[in-house]
Amino acid sequence: MDSYAPGLHILATFTAPTPALRDMAACRAFFEGQIAGQGLTAVGSAYHAFEDGGFTAVVALTESHLSIHTWPEHGLATFDVFLSNFRRDNADRARSLYAATLDFFGAVEQSKTEVRR
Repeated sequence: MDSYAPGLHILATFTAPTPALRDMAACRAFFEGQIAGQGLTAVGSAYHAFEDGGFTAVVALTESHLSIHTWPEHGLATFDVFLSNFRRDNADRARSLYAATLDFFGAVEQSKTEVRR
């Protein structure tokens, strides 16, 4: 029987400066640029700003998804990206997207789990 590995799922928590955790428009532009630059395909998204300045974002991809939820009042964000291996091994793209996200937010990783699905 062929063994099939659906892909890499990265789940992380990081701290970042408050202004970055409030700037949903900048995050959206960043995500869109990363998706295009990584050769991924977005098929829908939802962005929602909360009254306290935090936001949540989920982008559906043909390769699966990426999401973030921010708590600027705590200097904290949770992030996840899952890229499937339907047509190619996307593990390098998932790791690259995560590293770019840390850099974009000026973040310090608190925890990261990589799940090979």
